[in-house]
Amino acid sequence: MTDALTDAQTDAQTDAQTDALPWTPELAAADRDKVWHPYAPMPSVVEPFPVVGADGVRIRLADGRELVDGMASWWSAIHGYRHPVLDQAVRDQLDSMAHVMFGGLTHAPAVRLAERLTAMAPAGLEHVFFADSGSVSVEVAIKMCLQYQRSQGHASRTRLMTVRGGYHGDTFGAMAVTDPAGSMHQLWADVLPEHVFADRPPKTLTEEYAAHLAQLASRHADTLAAIIVEPVVQGAGGMHFYDSEVLKVLRALCDEHGLLLVFDEIATGFGRTGELFAAEHAGVSPDIMTVGKALTGGYMTMAAVLCTTRVAHGISSGEAPVLMHGPTFMANPLACAAAYASTGLLLEGTWREQVAGIGKLLTEHLEPARELPGVADVRVLGAIGVIEMQQPTDMRVATKAAMDQGVWIRPFGKLLYVMPPYVTGEEDVARIAAGLVAAARASGE
Repeated sequence: MTDALTDAQTDAQTDAQTDALPWTPELAAADRDKVWHPYAPMPSVVEPFPVVGADGVRIRLADGRELVDGMASWWSAIHGYRHPVLDQAVRDQLDSMAHVMFGGLTHAPAVRLAERLTAMAPAGLEHVFFADSGSVSVEVAIKMCLQYQRSQGHASRTRLMTVRGGYHGDTFGAMAVTDPAGSMHQLWADVLPEHVFADRPPKTLTEEYAAHLAQLASRHADTLAAIIVEPVVQGAGGMHFYDSEVLKVLRALCDEHGLLLVFDEIATGFGRTGELFAAEHAGVSPDIMTVGKALTGGYMTMAAVLCTTRVAHGISSGEAPVLMHGPTFMANPLACAAAYASTGLLLEGTWREQVAGIGKLLTEHLEPARELPGVADVRVLGAIGVIEMQQPTDMRVATKAAMDQGVWIRPFGKLLYVMPPYVTGEEDVARIAAGLVAAARASGE
C-alpha cells in the first residue's frame, strides 16, 4: 500500500487545523436540549463526542484526541477528509452557482456526472435520476418498478421480492423491503406494505437455495414487480457476505417472469467490495441500480438511480408518461461537482490496489480475534472487516475500547466492523484492526 496523503493534502490539512468552530459548554448544552441524533432517544442517554476537525483519515475531538476513522463517515469518505481535489472542485463550483432547481433547467455538472456514471456502471444502465439521499433513491427505484409494470399492463404487480437480512433505508418504502424480523424497523411491520421475503442468501449457493428462490418467484410472479437485493454484501442488516452466484439466479428468475432486477449498491458501490460495483463479482447487470454514500466522497448528501432504456422508455410510454418525483435539491451542482471529482479520483487512482491492501491487512490482524471469548465469526471482503459477537455488544463499552486504541468505530447489535477510507495507510489499518480487536475483547468479558 502507498502512503495515504500527498504533500498537498498535508499542507491543506495543516492550514485548516485552526479554522474549526470551537466547542463550548453552551454548544454542548444546546446539543443535549435541541438536537435529536440518529437512532437515539430525545434527550440522548449517551452524549456524542464533539468533532472540531477532520483531516486525511483522522477526526479531531474537542478534547484534543485524534482518532483514526474506521467508519469513513458511515462508509462514504473513501478518499479521506479535506482532499485537495475534492475541496477545489467544490470551491470552483461555488464561483458559478451553489444550487438551482432541476425542474425545467439543467446544468453541466449534472450532465457530466450522468455521463460518467453510465460509463462506470454495469452494462445497460444508460439513464440517471438524481436523488438527495440513499433512502430516497430506493423510494425512486421502487416507484420505477411499480410504474414500469403498470405501463406494461400489469397493474396487479405491486409487490417486490427480496431476501431476509437486508437493509435498504429508513423511509417507508425502503423499510418495507428491509427485513422486519429483528430489525430496527420491526416496530412498523404492521403498517408497511407486505412484500415477499426469501431466506437469507448463503455463503455458498446450493441447489436447494436456488430452488427456494425459484419457487417463491414462481408462486408470486403475478403480483411481483421486481426483485431487490444488496449484491454480495448485506450492510446494516448484518454485514453478511454471500455467494455472488445468487445474483445470476436472480437475474434468470427476473428474465423468466418479467420482473425487474434492482441492485442497491448504496453501501457496496465505488469499490468497497474489491470491484467497482458488487454486481461485477457475478458479471450481472441489473435493470435498476441505486448508488449513494461514497458517490460524493463523503462531502455532501447525494444519491442516484440508474436504469436501462427499457425501463425508462417503458415508464415514459405508459398511461402516466412521466416519473412523478422531483426532490428540491435534485442534482445539486455542488454535490455533482464533488461526485464528479470523487469518481475521477477513482478512475485515475489506485483504489483497487488500496482496497486489496486494506483487505489483506484486515485479514491478517483480525484473524486472531476468532479465538477470543464471545466471538462468533471474523470475516473480511474488500475494505470491509467484521467481528461478529455471539451476543449483542454494549456500544459504549466497545466504543471506549476502540477509542483507547485511537480508533473510531460505530458498533451495532452483535457486529463490530470497519469500513475505512481507501487512503488509509498500513500503520493506520493496523491500528484500526487493533481497535476492533480491543472492542471484541472488551465485549466478550
